[in-house]
Amino acid sequence: MTKQAILFGSIGTLVETSELQRQAFNQAFKEAGLDWSWDPDEYRKLLKSSGGEQRIKDYADTKGKDVDATALHRRKTAIFDKAMISDGLSLRDGVSDVVKRAKDNGIKLAFVTTTSRDNVDAIFMALGDSLGRDDFEFVGDASVTTAGKPHPDIYTAALDALGVDATACVAIEDTGVSAKSPLAAGIETVGFAGEYADRDDYDAAVRVVDALEYADLTGPN
Repeated sequence: MTKQAILFGSIGTLVETSELQRQAFNQAFKEAGLDWSWDPDEYRKLLKSSGGEQRIKDYADTKGKDVDATALHRRKTAIFDKAMISDGLSLRDGVSDVVKRAKDNGIKLAFVTTTSRDNVDAIFMALGDSLGRDDFEFVGDASVTTAGKPHPDIYTAALDALGVDATACVAIEDTGVSAKSPLAAGIETVGFAGEYADRDDYDAAVRVVDALEYADLTGPN
């Protein structure tokens, strides 16, 4: 059965920003006088938990350090947003075609992220004419729900906004931990692993792909 909606999850399902985010974290730490520097291998391990602020809290606990994780994450986000807008972003393989063909065939689109509103705005600004808010019937952000991923709340909100049943949708997530969110909402989930994501972290129920293809997500049309 052809799906009625395609739900893009985290930022990384649209654009590859893993390295840019890692660098932004490290700059925020440096500015705060912390001697923390996450190398790529360490950052891969840290991505097993969802949400940048929680990642900072967890890391601080391992170091026995008391830090203002909220302020640190806010500064990281500002650095990251500025870098995205300055450098520009390109859509990941297959995203542009999936969006175009979904719209041509009346399939609803959602961006089901729990990042900050400022972050979402910066992403669309950095993408320019490639992709915008108007391409989606639902765009989430941190203000939509107090429970971040892997809780299913943001996906439940998206389903309500779209007016579709979970079984009529397919979700796309870039990490194993984030993929737990749509699975918990009863949504078929495809893993589109980011640069630093571990493909082995995905639940067995998740199909992991290297590029997005419209027919593979929705059925032939």
